[in-house]
Amino acid sequence: MATKPTHEQAQLHLQVYDLRREERLRKARDWFQQNYRAKTLEEAMRFAPGTEQGNYVGMVMGYWEQACALLNYGLLHEDLFFETSGEFFGVWELLKPVVPEFRKQFKAPHMLANLEKAAQRFEKWQERRAPGSIEMMRQWMKEEQPKSASASAKAR
Repeated sequence: MATKPTHEQAQLHLQVYDLRREERLRKARDWFQQNYRAKTLEEAMRFAPGTEQGNYVGMVMGYWEQACALLNYGLLHEDLFFETSGEFFGVWELLKPVVPEFRKQFKAPHMLANLEKAAQRFEKWQERRAPGSIEMMRQWMKEEQPKSASASAKAR
């Protein structure tokens, strides 16, 4: 986007950010980043709805799906969002392996479509600005995931 954010977009952006700071959502986001490593539907279903971990997964998915819907509908300024909200891309990268199975299992072909669409645009946007950075981030996540997951398992 070559335009500046409008005052309304900036206000909404701050409201979306402020929601991220809510204590329970912050805890869910922290848990998700440290523990969510599902590669199959079976692994993802370990975090069943109604359990604390399942609630965390649902909160993170729901928050970023809603934030990305606001972005996709043009209510948030794309450059401003991408410059300040890269966490959603990491969430998408962690969810991406199981989303096709989620969609099939729950007969919900558009499940997490806003998150996916925003992540695809972010990847192109980021590659234009910093070529190679997405691949470096993915590599870092691959190397870091087992460390985080094993440290988390030891703590339980």
